[in-house]
Amino acid sequence: MTKADLKSNEYNPYYETYISQVPNETTLISGLEEDKKMVIDFFSSLPKEKLEYRYQPEKWTIKELLQHIIDTERIFMYRLLRIARNDKTALPGYEQDDYVTPSEANNKSIEKLLEEFSITRMYSLNLIESISDENLKNLGTASDSPVSARACGFILLGHSVWHIDIIKERYL
Repeated sequence: MTKADLKSNEYNPYYETYISQVPNETTLISGLEEDKKMVIDFFSSLPKEKLEYRYQPEKWTIKELLQHIIDTERIFMYRLLRIARNDKTALPGYEQDDYVTPSEANNKSIEKLLEEFSITRMYSLNLIESISDENLKNLGTASDSPVSARACGFILLGHSVWHIDIIKERYL
């Protein structure tokens, strides 16, 4: 199953920003594996003095952005699991800004953050590998919009690319 198989009714149009970042031939497993390497290589290559830089006072630091990528993956994998298991309970949205301060990302080393990302991604890969293609097509509701289990995974793929592009444009 590739991103090209994804239908526009499987996610809120808001997420097109992320999904459009993913090539059509990408599968969830290969995409998540390649994305893991890309994220680790990118964040590992950044100068240490830039990791707590903010391009404006109210913006997140690079460490906080990496923590945001991790936290978002955890939330979207939870959604993916519930929807794939045919749980029809509407899932709430989340306020990403509320997660930043208690994450204490700036108190963590980049190595610890990348370890946290790697472990989270291994969990995500394991979860998706355990779900049939048929169940990845299941539809549920999250943030008051329809979403499929597989859309949750493809959104994540584009989410990390989108944030890395923002870092390249505004932080470096």
